[in-house]
Amino acid sequence: MTVPLRPAWLALAEHARSLRNRHLRDLFGRDPERFERFSLQHRGLLIDFSKQRLNHETTTLLHQLAEQADWRGWQKRMRAGEAINHTEQRAVRHVELRAGDAAPAEVKDVLGRMAAFCEAIHSGTWRGFSGERITDVVNLGIGGSDLGPRMVVHALSACQQPDLRVHFVSNLDGADLASTLAGLNPRRTLFIVASKTFSTLETMANARTARAWLLATANDEGAVTRHFVAASTNLAATSAFGIAPANVFEFWDWVGGRFSLWSAIGLPIALAIGFRHFTQLLAGAHDLDQHFFAAPARENLPLTLALIALWNTNFLDAHSHGVFPYSHSLTLLPAHLQQLEMESNGKRANRDGQAVDYETNPILWGAAGTNGQHSFFQLLHQGGALVASDFIALARSDYPLPGHHSDLLANCLAQSSALAFGQTVEEARSAGIPEHLLAFRRFPGNQPSTTILLPELTPFTLGQLLALYEHKVFCLGVLWNLNSFDQWGVELGKQMAGRLATCIRGEATTAELDASTRGLIAHLQQSRS
Repeated sequence: MTVPLRPAWLALAEHARSLRNRHLRDLFGRDPERFERFSLQHRGLLIDFSKQRLNHETTTLLHQLAEQADWRGWQKRMRAGEAINHTEQRAVRHVELRAGDAAPAEVKDVLGRMAAFCEAIHSGTWRGFSGERITDVVNLGIGGSDLGPRMVVHALSACQQPDLRVHFVSNLDGADLASTLAGLNPRRTLFIVASKTFSTLETMANARTARAWLLATANDEGAVTRHFVAASTNLAATSAFGIAPANVFEFWDWVGGRFSLWSAIGLPIALAIGFRHFTQLLAGAHDLDQHFFAAPARENLPLTLALIALWNTNFLDAHSHGVFPYSHSLTLLPAHLQQLEMESNGKRANRDGQAVDYETNPILWGAAGTNGQHSFFQLLHQGGALVASDFIALARSDYPLPGHHSDLLANCLAQSSALAFGQTVEEARSAGIPEHLLAFRRFPGNQPSTTILLPELTPFTLGQLLALYEHKVFCLGVLWNLNSFDQWGVELGKQMAGRLATCIRGEATTAELDASTRGLIAHLQQSRS
């Protein structure tokens, strides 16, 4: 048995037996000060976890578990630059990317070059091969080189630089790139190739096609230097592609892809919102970093989120976690968090290489409110599955149209309340519901949720929010005894795809493949011919 046999884990398992069937109605009824007891604040950021199915004994045992897992010790190892990503022998130092004056010299150097480049694009001193200003930027990347920057650019659209549009292409499907290029002028388009090794299959396929698209108009290989830059460490490959060394922005092997938006991978963010706003994004993350490293356990926001997630996953058997931002600007946040959480902790081998026999990361999914209310919320209310949720809302709107935001907030609070408390048959009857419909108007409730309120959506508060979730992931890795910073499952898929591509092209035999894959390839080849 590889379950973390720490005393607190066993005590939590016993405690869960007595609390599993308690209803949130009862928990609130017994404690009128429950909100005050189970909410935390930091610089205007509020986390209300009073609607989680826990009590004081639960939190006491959870904090004992964190101490027994040595979460402070792992914090110190990370900050000291130890190779806590032990399967790849890499340090985990992404917090140093946003450390301000305390950042390493090489980080400051790249940030300075990014600032100068943004100024050249925004001022118009950087021109395309025909002498025209750059009006469109296309980021070519995938995974962490796409999801994080794409999400931030969309989230901070209220800060968008005038006269510059930033686009993102990630999919190997030609429809992604072709539909983007269809509306662009090659004379005014700049491409960012975001690939640490400059060898990522999807990214390089798109980059080569974009290069050919440019040269079909420019008819001069030298034009590549005016229309392509890179976030990469492979100077030989970028040079062979035609990108000048001065236009390659470095980041390092201690920057994991899903933690990389704070690095040169964030260049499209800086171009979209301006470098001053980009530094505010870094400052917000740094503020939350300092809180995480210094705050006591019971006041520590990321640790609290991690402990709640562990409680729901391992002791209440909630295998699904919804993230519902009641902000259209944060529509892409669930997609970013899917990679951040599931790629980090969706693992079945612990740090010692032993197969675990306990659940690790739940399936994370979500969508922006209020849209989700009109699609999948029906299942949350009456479907029978236990689903934990995060509701995220802004006190003040980034687009304050009269009559919109108060109703949006009302919907957010109504949904979390309805999920928690439901509606009994007696309540439905007293509301005048006909007897033959009572069974359909009963809502069990008791669905746990946390509500996160930001004062407003700015680069600083978005930085806080993203760092909050990053440190939650780190804590969960410690609690589950996992390496949160490798992703071997992703690598397996890449290897298999490379092999199958030659089979699909008819360059290799399919004899050693499984029957299903052989049959599918045969059908595809017949259809393509």
